[in-house]
Amino acid sequence: MIAEIIAIGSELLTPFFQDTNSLYLTGKLNQIGVEVGFKTVVGDNPDHLTSAARNAIARADIVIFMGGLGPTEDDLTRECVAAALGRELHRDPQLITELYTRFAAWRRKMPENNEKQADLIEGGVALPNPLGSAPGQWVDAEHEGAPRYIMLLPGPPFEIKPMFDQQCLPRLKEKLPQQFIATKLLRIAMLGESACDQRVAPIYKKYEDVQTTILAGAGDIQLHFRCRKETLEEAQARVDAVAGEVEDELGDYVYSSNGETLEEIVGLFLQMRGATLAVAESCTGGMLGQRISSVSGSSRHFLGGAIVYANDMKNLFANVPPMLIEAHGAVSREVAQAMADGIRDECRASIGVGITGIAGPTGGTPEKPVGLVYVAVSDGKKTEVVERQFPGDRERIRVYATQQALDLVRRFLM
Repeated sequence: MIAEIIAIGSELLTPFFQDTNSLYLTGKLNQIGVEVGFKTVVGDNPDHLTSAARNAIARADIVIFMGGLGPTEDDLTRECVAAALGRELHRDPQLITELYTRFAAWRRKMPENNEKQADLIEGGVALPNPLGSAPGQWVDAEHEGAPRYIMLLPGPPFEIKPMFDQQCLPRLKEKLPQQFIATKLLRIAMLGESACDQRVAPIYKKYEDVQTTILAGAGDIQLHFRCRKETLEEAQARVDAVAGEVEDELGDYVYSSNGETLEEIVGLFLQMRGATLAVAESCTGGMLGQRISSVSGSSRHFLGGAIVYANDMKNLFANVPPMLIEAHGAVSREVAQAMADGIRDECRASIGVGITGIAGPTGGTPEKPVGLVYVAVSDGKKTEVVERQFPGDRERIRVYATQQALDLVRRFLM
């Protein structure tokens, strides 16, 4: 079964608002074995909304409309869905009575335009809304002989969630064949998207019943596997099988098979070894410390660090000799190593990390271009330094650098 979710409201087509209800509904639908094939955002335009409704009813088994059930002129969902279905609207007397009763309980006079909230699509069933004035609707329909289940739900999250959970999910469970969706997520660090796919595509292509999605960020790849079967055990076995083969192929590039972030994994490794960490950051300006400390419980292993952007600060807080900077430059392998050693000593940590680089867009030279980053990790006995040339703008280079630092710490602890 395929679902389409349509979010309605011109405000959702501006930079200031975003649809979050669809994320909640997608999770609930997946739990009963329903895939969401389409998500659409439509403004308060009757022609656009009617067209979107027709398209959705033609291609999806389940169509959920969110919003546009209010009393104002731009609340058009009922009218447009009725038009798409070729059905009439009628004003339900019981709903009108309930609306007036609701407003009386609020000790408010109901404006006349609220009566439009009592308009029901022909053949539809009203869904009570104890938390707002707009009732929802459930409509059974057909398209070319195939059943369609259509829901009109209010837009506010505190109204739509209980209405869907209490009134729509039970109806869907009665009408739909029982199926289950199992998922698996592998996370991979510091491997290019194309290089990763070249290695794993021959594996996941063998599993035609498993849907594979690759999401790539700055130094981070997520491999999502999804399978729908009649039993959860069967579906889980399939995603576990493909994920297992991929893990064998990629080896230690895979840092998580349960969705944990890289900073969570690094924290886990530090705790397991009873180790502590301190950081000295130049071009990343505190981003590495922020990522590490964003994990609850990180105070058990993360001591802190310093943002040593200026050369004097490298000497003051990370004990980097000025002569070393003068000889090799602030962005160099030698300075990164000295930063890692120095911050480890200053904070009395088990492990120190140093990051120095050129995040741009200015400051680069032919010898040391924008994107050049050195990351060092030291425990006092051994030191590892990585030189990388990262692509992108200033923010992307900084994210890459922190990802490289976390992955270097992970591998160091392995």
